[in-house]
Amino acid sequence: MGRLAGRTAVVTGASRGIGRAIALRLAADGADVAVHYGGSESAANETVARIEKAGGHAFAVRAELGTAGDVDTLFTGLERGLAGRPLDILVNNAAALPAGPIETDTPEQFDHLFAVNVKAPFFIIQRALPLLRDGGRIITLTSVATRVALPGQTSFAMGKGALETMTLTLASALGTRGITVNAVAPGATKTDVNVPVFEAPGIEEFLTGQTALNRLGRAEDVADAVAFLASDDGRWITGQVLDASGGLHLGVRS
Repeated sequence: MGRLAGRTAVVTGASRGIGRAIALRLAADGADVAVHYGGSESAANETVARIEKAGGHAFAVRAELGTAGDVDTLFTGLERGLAGRPLDILVNNAAALPAGPIETDTPEQFDHLFAVNVKAPFFIIQRALPLLRDGGRIITLTSVATRVALPGQTSFAMGKGALETMTLTLASALGTRGITVNAVAPGATKTDVNVPVFEAPGIEEFLTGQTALNRLGRAEDVADAVAFLASDDGRWITGQVLDASGGLHLGVRS
């Protein structure tokens, strides 16, 4: 039996990319996984099918984050799928793509980004607290953009910084229930979602050269970090940001 056998999890934005990899990994460890998606039902169903083919259990839940009633919609589907069971693991992974730089960012883009990347995770956690079992896990995906200057992603980095502050404060607030609250910060991670980003001439080589471990990240690299924090092995870690970037932008490589 897997180390998460008998536990339940919800992963937002789990139809593709890093979210899918996290859902697959948690399911492989034995968790029953709610696969949240915002737009592509077929992609979410593919994630569920892959989990079930491997012998795991999963169900899809649709909610378009950043819209009115998004949290209510998510939890209506989640509670239906849980069928009275408590929740053990909440992974806030869904995010709107970066906008900017500041010269071209707009109030509408800014508001949408913060609605999806900051407001939704905050109120998803709020709504999850009565369902979340004591000793549970809350894990939020942030970014190395909070520790390095990326002028083209200012508003995106601001939002991820807010999530890291949220992580710190909620770890203190929820610790008496044995709930750990942590963040995982990916770096340059190539997935099925963002392949076009890495097709620009020279970008893959540049980012590899800026990464201490000398390659781009894979979705599974991030999923493994999340799985560690979700497991009993992560029981004594809370209020932390785990950098899962392979050492992106640590300094000049010799």
